[in-house]
Amino acid sequence: MEFAKEAMPKHIAIIMDGNRRWAKAKGMPASYGHKEGAKALENVVRYCNKIGLEYITVYAFSTENWKRAEDEVNSLMMLLQSYLDVYSKRADTENIKVKILGDITALSEGMQKSINKCMERTKNNTGITFNIALNYGGRDEIVKAVKNISKEVKDGKLEIENITEEVISNNLYTKGEPEPDLLIRTSGEKRLSNFLPWQLVYTEFLFIDKNWPDFNEEDIDNAIIEYQKRTRKFGAN
Repeated sequence: MEFAKEAMPKHIAIIMDGNRRWAKAKGMPASYGHKEGAKALENVVRYCNKIGLEYITVYAFSTENWKRAEDEVNSLMMLLQSYLDVYSKRADTENIKVKILGDITALSEGMQKSINKCMERTKNNTGITFNIALNYGGRDEIVKAVKNISKEVKDGKLEIENITEEVISNNLYTKGEPEPDLLIRTSGEKRLSNFLPWQLVYTEFLFIDKNWPDFNEEDIDNAIIEYQKRTRKFGAN
């Protein structure tokens, strides 16, 4: 697929919704949907790297997802850890840089070890940056940023009048990265679900009536084509 290079998004964010309902429609457990969703994700990231996108950020597990059934959460955590252990090798080979966005201190010691190993292995790669939002909550991220900034003020390192949008952005998990140009949410749901509330203020939204395991490279092409039809004004006329 040929795109207008001057209008290519640099950063796409994705809320990967519909794994469970996709599995249920096939008479399978939720864990099956999550496994197939992981396969779809790997294909999409590889394709996004191939066509020259610079960043992709996906919502893998939110701070609210702990409210789900314990067996599903445990199964999903095992899948995520196994995914990171195996994927870090392929990501390194494909020049993909993996980063985790979220509070990893609440995760198991084994999961934290897998996360740190994956990020360390791929940190010098120069292809697409693959952000995985894991135990991530947008409001939680902002609260942590406020606490960090407040400590700097308390310690005399920052004056209150010098707190700017840039200062806040530099205290978020996405520090140093461009804000998403395009947000895609699958499964037909039309809400943000506490995902990147600071970063998405001028992002273009695209809601797709397809469950995540069925999402593929053609859907990325169509999303970029739709994005390139839009005019981004950032509040101007």
